[in-house]
Amino acid sequence: MKKLNVTIAASLLALTIFTMSCSNSDDTNYPSGEKSSTNFYMTDAPSDNSNVQGVIVTIADVKVNGVSIEGFSKTTIDLMQYQNGLTKFLGNLELNAGTYSNLTLVLDHELDANGNAPGSYVLMTSGTVKALQNTTNSIKITDSFEIFETASNNVVLDFDIRKSIVESGSDNFKFVSSSELSSSIRVVNEASAGEIKGTASDTENTSDKIIVYAYKKGTFNASKETSAQGSGVLFANAANSATVNSFTGKYELNFLAEGDYELHFVSYTDSDSDGKFEFNGMLTAESVAGIDLSNISLSSSININVAVNLKATK
Repeated sequence: MKKLNVTIAASLLALTIFTMSCSNSDDTNYPSGEKSSTNFYMTDAPSDNSNVQGVIVTIADVKVNGVSIEGFSKTTIDLMQYQNGLTKFLGNLELNAGTYSNLTLVLDHELDANGNAPGSYVLMTSGTVKALQNTTNSIKITDSFEIFETASNNVVLDFDIRKSIVESGSDNFKFVSSSELSSSIRVVNEASAGEIKGTASDTENTSDKIIVYAYKKGTFNASKETSAQGSGVLFANAANSATVNSFTGKYELNFLAEGDYELHFVSYTDSDSDGKFEFNGMLTAESVAGIDLSNISLSSSININVAVNLKATK
């Protein structure tokens, strides 16, 4: 996998310096609570294409409330470094307690942080570089995160490659629309998040690949979610997703904000043996312990174990 040239710790540090410098009685948009030690981590949801080795983007600017952060330097990131629940520690910062929002990332698709072209691209397992086609150079993140008045806070940024980048033509890739990009990044404080994990037993051998999707309770619409939406994304409204390990059956849905969820297990097949998995159908899941899969209540810092048996939906 392509080695990262730099990390995004610099951008987070610059964000903190900027926001701290703006903290005054006239700035009603900046939190005014007590300062708290804040650890930042990065993670990513899995890609559907096994032929993709890396997804590299270059951030040219970071804006808070429309104002550029002073001192920020261009940063190039391989998003696929942090998948399947793994996180990268980015640093420990001091932030005022309160809610942070209106964060904009400006991308450079032409040149990376070292001046090499392209700035945004997909790296295939064959070593081929596919420049990312784009319709915009900025992502205005619609999500927000809260810093609490506690000894420390752990904030996780979840960049969902599955939602933000799609195939275009013959082995080419593009970013989704601006509105879709805005919702492709989740930001959550671990203090208000939990985890759903478990095992999924596919005794009927229904699939080449199985993905479990977590939805906010009552938001899953089968006919809509199983059809390509917008730029061609399936299951576009899922809060999070995870691949079921084909050998152990284990899965993990990490960093879910507290609330009520429903789980849906989906079958994919590689009919052409080309590494591209196509949607094959919904799977019927039955909880081994009798848990209602359509109503799982998740509280902060709670890990819920859900083991299921799967079979093809008739």
